[in-house]
Amino acid sequence: MTDILNKKAKFIFITGGVVSSLGKGLASASLASVLQCRGFKVRLRKLDPYLNVDPGTMSPLQHGEVYVTDDGTEADLDLGHYERFSGVPAKRTDSITTGKIYQRVIDKERHGDYLGTTIQVVPHVTNEIKDFILSDITDEDFVLCEIGGTVGDIEGQPYLEAIRQVAYDLGRERAMFIHVTLLPYIPTAGELKTKPTQHSVKKLQEYGIQPDMLLCRCCCDIPQNEKRKIALFCNIREENVITARDADSIYQVPIAYSEEGMDTQVCKHFGINSDKPADLSKWHHIVDVLRNPEGTVKIAVVGKYVQLLEAYKSLGEALTHGGIANKFKVKVKWIDSEDIERDGADAHLNDVSAILVPGGFGQRGTTGKIMAITYAREHKVPFLGICFGMQMAVIETMRNLAGVKNANTTEFGPDCEPVVGLMTEWDKDGAKEIRTKDGDLGGTMRLGAYPCCLSEGSLVAKIYGTNKISERHRHRYEVNLVYEKTLNDYGMVVVGKSPDGKLPEIVERIDHPWFIGVQFHPELKSKPFAPHPLFVSFVAAAIKQSRLI
Repeated sequence: MTDILNKKAKFIFITGGVVSSLGKGLASASLASVLQCRGFKVRLRKLDPYLNVDPGTMSPLQHGEVYVTDDGTEADLDLGHYERFSGVPAKRTDSITTGKIYQRVIDKERHGDYLGTTIQVVPHVTNEIKDFILSDITDEDFVLCEIGGTVGDIEGQPYLEAIRQVAYDLGRERAMFIHVTLLPYIPTAGELKTKPTQHSVKKLQEYGIQPDMLLCRCCCDIPQNEKRKIALFCNIREENVITARDADSIYQVPIAYSEEGMDTQVCKHFGINSDKPADLSKWHHIVDVLRNPEGTVKIAVVGKYVQLLEAYKSLGEALTHGGIANKFKVKVKWIDSEDIERDGADAHLNDVSAILVPGGFGQRGTTGKIMAITYAREHKVPFLGICFGMQMAVIETMRNLAGVKNANTTEFGPDCEPVVGLMTEWDKDGAKEIRTKDGDLGGTMRLGAYPCCLSEGSLVAKIYGTNKISERHRHRYEVNLVYEKTLNDYGMVVVGKSPDGKLPEIVERIDHPWFIGVQFHPELKSKPFAPHPLFVSFVAAAIKQSRLI
């Protein structure tokens, strides 16, 4: 604590009320970006109240995407928002869950660190949360901490108590509370209702927290008299009641919040001169391209979690980024791979200019993915396979071209030609990582950033503009290099490998204008103002294909 008291970092805590899914993560990312545009250095963190140690074993249909950082942390998808908007790489010290907190407390108790003390939520659990919030701070001006869930949730209470204590310890001149709420519009009454926000703030006050700013989600402008009423009953300055209207693009949000005066009021709260406005030119450029594209291109994403598009959050955004770089709007056609199994590939893919098969786990829907890959190969449609999508592309070549009908992945059982198999060991920062098929699932995959060497003259080397890259991984099965020669004989070349040459990272077809499969997840590193080169090239290939249709 003494160390952090001597540093300059100011802490902003973002909570949510009324209902879930109001966009706290997007609000945090937008505010951080606008503060950056004022010249400040920022850091973003997520505190998730669920008991899972991390989201790695949670169903994408329930939780959405699992975001992976360079250092191999499996985290909530909000960290993706943070990185895309701020450009600051998230780290292990930027994501915590109740599961991790309790794991630390119990480990300390077993080790005897508490010297016989009765272990309680206060102070032991709250102290761990505070240690997380205050750790690994260097020269940041602002640290923004989003508290997951909604005020009133029983699992979130320790986090509210912890941030109350942090503000008490640091002094209110170094802490700010922003509460995101909902102002529902009642059509029959023709008005916005402020009562849910009032109740939410009252609930927050019960925990000893007085919000300094309200971010009010709504579908229309908030009349000034309603802002005045909210300010009065919630004990907040009127200018700190910020309208958060629905936007046509998430990349409009930083602009909208700044126009509402959000960053100005944050600066005033901390006694910072705010006369010079934020330079939002990069966001204006992005929004201008999105609103005035030179054309539209349709790209199919053939997946198995399309019922919840947040399962592919980074992927959808990376395609948008590729479109921005090409000044085109990307219209994504989300296709359930099981629908292709039922109706055939042509029924769903004959109107698209490119096909992407993303990652996934389990056997369900794999036949449809392979059918989509066959369609892309035979019709010369640009194709990008990511992680499991790359593995399915290799299996498709082995089955349909090499004639190995039982080619498959051992993920689905041992009775197959093991073209894709479980990795048992690999190098990580000079040390060996070892796994077994009977080990735990959580946190045991090949996770985080790994280097990759690209073949001279390959398409991917031209796309990247270099022969050495680093990309983020999340997988436990790998293409078996025993089959490399067979794949090569049938037009599929391994053009990217780990530095030791043992792990295949990228394949491409030499008989196809644009057919690439990658074992890693390039979408995790793409940003609107720094689009990933693979997606830029993929969208460009789709645009070229659209002119042939």
